[in-house]
Amino acid sequence: MEIERKLLKRSSLERLVDMMRSDGNMIYAPQKKETQVVFDTIETFADMTEDYIVSNQSPKFVAFPKIEKILDFSISQEGIRQEGTQLAAFPPVVVLGCRPCDADGFDSLTAIFNWDYKDELYNERLKRTTLISISCAQKDDYCFCTSVKGHPGSTRGSDILLTRFDGGDYLAEIVTEKGKALTEKYAALFEADPGIEKDKFLAEVKPRFEVEGLVQKCMGMFEHPVWIEQSLRCIGCGACAYVCPTCACFDIQDEAAVSKGERIRCWDSCGFGLFTIHTSGHNPREVQSQRWRQRVLHKFSYMPERLGVIGCVGCGRCSRACPVDMNLSEHLINIAEV
Repeated sequence: MEIERKLLKRSSLERLVDMMRSDGNMIYAPQKKETQVVFDTIETFADMTEDYIVSNQSPKFVAFPKIEKILDFSISQEGIRQEGTQLAAFPPVVVLGCRPCDADGFDSLTAIFNWDYKDELYNERLKRTTLISISCAQKDDYCFCTSVKGHPGSTRGSDILLTRFDGGDYLAEIVTEKGKALTEKYAALFEADPGIEKDKFLAEVKPRFEVEGLVQKCMGMFEHPVWIEQSLRCIGCGACAYVCPTCACFDIQDEAAVSKGERIRCWDSCGFGLFTIHTSGHNPREVQSQRWRQRVLHKFSYMPERLGVIGCVGCGRCSRACPVDMNLSEHLINIAEV
């Protein structure tokens, strides 16, 4: 649909939060907790913080939870009984205040979870989720969204994108039918297009590399020695994967007693030494350089070729979280130049 522009005053946004909660929506927004900014449920607009660049973790967990029950099972004399997760029980969710790169990440996740099998758990959660993003007015040295086709004011992935301008009010860009339905439901809060150009209120993030060329180069670098050189500091802790908006590796485990239990899906990481180990003990990625290669090539070769999307949104979380300073954008620049 064609993007519609509205004015959303700050006072109206505060009322919008109250009204959405009253209508049964679970609202996640960024909050300051000690030294971190995390997405958690809020009760009022005052619980939310806007003074941050990106949160420490992405809000991908609303559609792809860290730990998620797939089914219950039990064994008795009558046989084996299993019962899947009740999709209809998923609550309506609004993610308020995520960044454009976070919203963009859901597009990558959607491509992954609908590639060869349509994942009903992910799809149903996302179907019940509305993304109201806020453009980036500030950035730091870790941000590189413009290098991977993103932008501090990108509407891609968002249902509604808010850009804050002077005075504290917002330009609201209604991007999707889901966003349009929300603005129509609370129409009294949204006013006519203020006629403001948003670019001057956005952070300036200069591109660091040309991603199309990087993707083409990655496709022929499987045996390149650069992977060994770059991985020497990597300790395989998985922090990069757990904060990433697009990483979707998971493990499936059964937690059971004698006659009953549940099957769960939980986040995993291709950077872990045990991720690819076989029952025989053989590990096709037995050293960290192979696991680092997999992480980079999956995002910048396999996903573009197979799914038509880049597996990175340039948020820089992985580099911020890395305990040994594995800076992804610097490594990508290095790869582009070898």
